[in-house]
Amino acid sequence: MKASTRMSGKFLLDTNILIAFFNKEKSVIDYIKSGVEIYIPSAALGEMYFGAEKSAQKKSNIEKIDHLAEYVTIIPCDKITAKVYGKIKNQLKDKGTPIPENDIWIAALSVQHHITLVSRDKHFNVVDKLDLVRW
Repeated sequence: MKASTRMSGKFLLDTNILIAFFNKEKSVIDYIKSGVEIYIPSAALGEMYFGAEKSAQKKSNIEKIDHLAEYVTIIPCDKITAKVYGKIKNQLKDKGTPIPENDIWIAALSVQHHITLVSRDKHFNVVDKLDLVRW
């Protein structure tokens, strides 16, 4: 783990943390209010929009996501992300510990940009060089 990353107050939020935010979970709200710098991986944003599309409150949920996206930095994947993704996926294959595809992309962005990933998914523990915390 990179202590310096956490000290900088920069955090990349996984989909389950975004859901907790929208559900107004106090622990997540408290962290965000503490002045940390928040980033959202494009894959997590896509997962959020997918969830909104299939929800009963489609319009309202899309509006909430759109509003959030106006105030945080969305980090897209690029060529460097793709290289990191390839390394991570190969390491997971060699270990025999696959994780969901979108989560590999999310982990790749976290590693690439040296930003602490915030997630409640335990499967991220098997990703090398990933600075991971749980809120």
